[in-house]
Amino acid sequence: MKRKIEGQLLAWKQKTADRLPLIVNGARQVGKTYILRRFGEEQFSNVVYINLETNLTVASYFDENIQPERLLRYLEASTGEHIIPSETLIIFDEIQSCERALTALKYFCEETPEFHIAAAGSLLGVAINRQKYSFPVGKVETITLYPLDFEEYLWARGKEFLCREIRAAYDSMEPLPDALHQEAIELYREYLLIGGMPACINAFLKRRSFLDVPLVQSEILDNYIADMAKYASNADSVKIRACYNSIPAQLAKDNKKFQYKVVQKGGSATLFGASIEWLNLAGVVLKCQRINQAFEPIAVYADLSAFKLYMGDVGLLTMKSGISQQTVLSGEGNTFMGALTENYVAQQLAAKGYDLYYWESSSTAELDFVLQKGNQIIGVEVKKGEHVHSRSLSVFVSNYKPAYSIRLSLKNFGEKDGLKAVPLYAVFCI
Repeated sequence: MKRKIEGQLLAWKQKTADRLPLIVNGARQVGKTYILRRFGEEQFSNVVYINLETNLTVASYFDENIQPERLLRYLEASTGEHIIPSETLIIFDEIQSCERALTALKYFCEETPEFHIAAAGSLLGVAINRQKYSFPVGKVETITLYPLDFEEYLWARGKEFLCREIRAAYDSMEPLPDALHQEAIELYREYLLIGGMPACINAFLKRRSFLDVPLVQSEILDNYIADMAKYASNADSVKIRACYNSIPAQLAKDNKKFQYKVVQKGGSATLFGASIEWLNLAGVVLKCQRINQAFEPIAVYADLSAFKLYMGDVGLLTMKSGISQQTVLSGEGNTFMGALTENYVAQQLAAKGYDLYYWESSSTAELDFVLQKGNQIIGVEVKKGEHVHSRSLSVFVSNYKPAYSIRLSLKNFGEKDGLKAVPLYAVFCI
């Protein structure tokens, strides 16, 4: 599968004096290992791959002296591969499971910068937060890999032409031809079911059937739960699981703000705050903070006590919620479709690198997302269908007078009085 991160990896390879060891971070099963190994095979003469979670013999070697020259000689001997500067890619997979390997990246940076060292970490944020890890601040480059966004999904479906037409329509704000518009909506609804996890997309493409997808999604969710048990204490893992399991119910409320009482009667930030942070650091949820003011820079106006939680992949939310496949594919007026739509938009925006915020004005108006793009503040309203009547965006525009605002729905492209009508399938263009 073609991924957008490939351009970042190539740019990293081509750096010379200022190249640092690279860490590819992200939730489990988003494709970190696959993309690094394929990158190595395509761009290097050979690859030295070590999984530090399963290869305990090599992992134990880091317990002693982590001087790079010594480690490189050992890696050559243990893998039978010559390690040659500029020709070999060294991959340390699941690096969060080996504390000293993470620390060793600092010395690779300082003493042997001519070697290409890449690492992948599924629960790196969780591991660092446990405070026993010495993270090599300033000595590594970190990029985050998310599930496939909708454009990458279209590539996987062989729809490159449709992608180009969508981008052209977004740039011009001219309607897409109706046949292409309807095709894009059908593919968007497919994506709501399948999501962006590579294994789920592969399961669908193998037989062009949706029936196998929930089985793969269920396995991924089971793996997340296993991580909760492995990387947290028994008491903490129970709380983390309860918070995670509550997300569909949280998003089903009219007010989608995360409420601890939904997790457990009498629940509070004191009881569950650390569990939310664990889920966020693990990359399996997306946290959207509330702001009461929409000025640049919006980060300083974040209300840390109020937030929404979205699942990191919309396909996993679809499966976990239990909504039927036919309801999603048909576009029926099910109320939970609004939650799925918001989760989808959050996922696409996060993959684009946007920090997630929503705006609320004295509980009288609420806007789904507010983005900062350069020095511009952009209000984004999300509608699940073609009905787009709402006063919240009007209130936001009246208060802050942005250069333009965006309404996402199933309507075709258009623009009037600074309001851009953008179809939901084109969020990747924003």
